[in-house]
Amino acid sequence: MRSFAATLTDHGRTLTRDTVTVLQINLGKRCNQACHHCHVEAGPKRSEMMDARTADRLIELLASAPHVRTVDITGGAPELNPQFRRLVTAARALGKDVIDRCNLTILFEPGQETTAQFLADHQVAIVASLPCYSEKNVDAQRGRGVFGQSIKALQLLNRLGYGTTRQLDLVYNPVGAHLPPAQAALEQDYRTRLRSDFGIEFSRLLTITNMPISRFLHALERDGEAQAYQQLLIDSFNPQAVDGVMCRSMLSVGWDGKLYDCDFNQMLEMKLPGPSHTIWDIDTLAAVDRRIAMGPHCFGCTAGAGSSCGGALAA
Repeated sequence: MRSFAATLTDHGRTLTRDTVTVLQINLGKRCNQACHHCHVEAGPKRSEMMDARTADRLIELLASAPHVRTVDITGGAPELNPQFRRLVTAARALGKDVIDRCNLTILFEPGQETTAQFLADHQVAIVASLPCYSEKNVDAQRGRGVFGQSIKALQLLNRLGYGTTRQLDLVYNPVGAHLPPAQAALEQDYRTRLRSDFGIEFSRLLTITNMPISRFLHALERDGEAQAYQQLLIDSFNPQAVDGVMCRSMLSVGWDGKLYDCDFNQMLEMKLPGPSHTIWDIDTLAAVDRRIAMGPHCFGCTAGAGSSCGGALAA
């Protein structure tokens, strides 16, 4: 199998980090859901959670990083971490844009009654998981009853101005071993169905390719589809997508303060190239090595229209 690095060379492409403008922070693996496609392998029984010392250090680093414009907070369900609101408040006070990667149903968990209002008050953008506008497909991927709760959460967020005056993006992940369809056309389908069926508005739809790692890889192996799916990603390599991959401008921080090129490398425990591997090894966020650790999963970000935490990368 041709390596990702060799494929880049074949197409005259290189991949190195430019200025870090996005700091993605994984607050832990605890979640109220256990989705089949989850590359984090998050769930209710996971105990890994970022502590106050690690959050303090991140706030220090952000305070000296004017080049970081966006703090992208993820999990698990990041809202379950006691450090979540402190990090949001500190980042906003520093003038950073903040994204909460929200699974929607978390808004109805005990102790989360004020979370939606908190997000609105702090002008936090929301990226929300909704893998389909069909109840059957969503519940099959994410658990029974998740679709109904997700719709209720979206209606709540709409009442707070999300989807109109505040940013509310939805995320589509394919159900099964195939690439996402064209993002623009699917977004129109989502908009039509959610508006007509539930009166829901949203800002954008982001299509994200399922990575052949962790829980999704286990499902592929169980069904005998792992090799075929990896070959699909390789055969669908799009050199135009390379220019927009998220690792060029992102740095990913694990719940324990370790540094990675992206969230996927984090789950594979692929360390950053160079000597600095944690937030305590660096004086500034600009000091990380520009080289990027690559593996077979990287084909997922460059297959078809490409895929990143911000959706498709190319036409």
